[in-house]
Amino acid sequence: MSSDLVVYDTTLRDGAQQEGMNLSVADKLTLLPLLEDYGADIIEGGWPGAIPRDTEFFRMATAEGTLTRARLAAFGSTRKANVDVGDDQQVQALLDSQAPIITLVAKSDVRHVHKALRTTEEENLAMVEDTVAYLLSHGREVMVDLEHFFDGAVVDRDYTFSVAETAVRAGASTIIPCDTNGGSLPGEVQSRVAELIDHLAERGLSATIGIHAHNDGELAVANTLAAVAAGASHIQGTVNGYGERTGNANILTAIANLQLKTDRKVVTEQQLAEHTHISHAVAEIVNIAPYGRQPYTGVSAFAHKAGLHASAIRVDADLYQHIDPARVGNDMRMIVSDMAGRASIELKAREVGLDLSQRPDVLSEVTKRIKQAEAQGYTYDATDASVELLIREIATGERMSFFEIESWSTHLSGSSSESNVAEAVVKVRTGRGRAVTVGEGVGPVDALDQALRGALAPVYPELDVCELTDFKVRILDASAATRATTRVIISMSSPHGSWATVGVGRDVIDASWEALTDGYAYGLFKAGVPKR
Repeated sequence: MSSDLVVYDTTLRDGAQQEGMNLSVADKLTLLPLLEDYGADIIEGGWPGAIPRDTEFFRMATAEGTLTRARLAAFGSTRKANVDVGDDQQVQALLDSQAPIITLVAKSDVRHVHKALRTTEEENLAMVEDTVAYLLSHGREVMVDLEHFFDGAVVDRDYTFSVAETAVRAGASTIIPCDTNGGSLPGEVQSRVAELIDHLAERGLSATIGIHAHNDGELAVANTLAAVAAGASHIQGTVNGYGERTGNANILTAIANLQLKTDRKVVTEQQLAEHTHISHAVAEIVNIAPYGRQPYTGVSAFAHKAGLHASAIRVDADLYQHIDPARVGNDMRMIVSDMAGRASIELKAREVGLDLSQRPDVLSEVTKRIKQAEAQGYTYDATDASVELLIREIATGERMSFFEIESWSTHLSGSSSESNVAEAVVKVRTGRGRAVTVGEGVGPVDALDQALRGALAPVYPELDVCELTDFKVRILDASAATRATTRVIISMSSPHGSWATVGVGRDVIDASWEALTDGYAYGLFKAGVPKR
């Protein structure tokens, strides 16, 4: 990579502090190559010595040599107050990690020196100097995170800058001002980083200047860009903006903004094109659902719903998109809804391989059917499979008839002392004839799913790898009480992709059945099964 910026990823350490995230050693090892693939130059693996799991991670990561280009960094603190650096066990643990880079956190806000460390300002400077020099003498590159830098500079600028100066004089290669509380504004960040660079230059000192921003004011990426504009050449962040409270700067968004909106060369074009895939892959490993509206990499980042937009996009997609989504590995999507016009339908059909540009009758009919359906409670914003089934039905004149439902029924039994057991009976006709199957499940919808799969699986083994991944229920007119209309959205996935279908009915079972049967029909279509 040819870059004028160093990308430092802290997903495995700072990102892992997010509420609800619990990364195992195996998880971290699995994430390492993904973090390298998006373009991280340095990957912070954790805090060895303080966290046993991180100690084990470094042992395994250095032994296995899982990185080919990026370098591994261990995170830790300066020596304790009034303790000889050679006797500090956590400092020794940093050396034992075998990480080539050690990133130290140092207090740069005088209030924290007094109240958190409970030591003097002079001792804090000595802690920074001693620890940097000691680690440097053992052949490590040392970087220093200046914790609470921006808040500290407001209270006592001279002391905050003296901490930075001490770290550089001791031999730190990089110093990183941190917006630890996440409350700074971009103008403040830019001016303070520029001040720091000038302060060091006036004293004949030189070091790489970085930025570490938290997102409490939803400005972490903006603050990162502001620091770079001031002269910072090292950016820190986490994939998808993970981190405690409201998170850290989303490193993928920061990279995309710098590379696509400025003249900065941050990662290769190939690495940039992997960002959407990596964003979603990391989300799966950490077991946090991807945020659909995330800039650049979210599934809705380039989704268009309004008919006016669609008319313009049909002429030139750039008219309503700030970049070509393919550059970050994403796609443009047309969302079909009651706002849709014929242009939206035409573009949606084109997405699924149908050219309806010369079929105005089909476009009009699909538009009419969608508007009528949404008036009854259907939604097609997040159910592309249902949209495609409808378009194909009207365009070809036939439904995807892999099977025909003759009848279905459910029965729920149980008592107050034992769990309810639901039973469903499904009668289905396929190319092999008639099948009657019984399914049991936790509730009637699960029982219907089991019965339907039992009927179809012998005929369509492709369904063995098809699984139901999500189930959403919404009551549309709650004021109608038990007569309320219910909408169900079912998500499924297989090796052929992921999809969602919608059903609407007088109760959750009716609505679920419609979404379920459409979901399996679409799954068979995606698997390339010929219609019967």
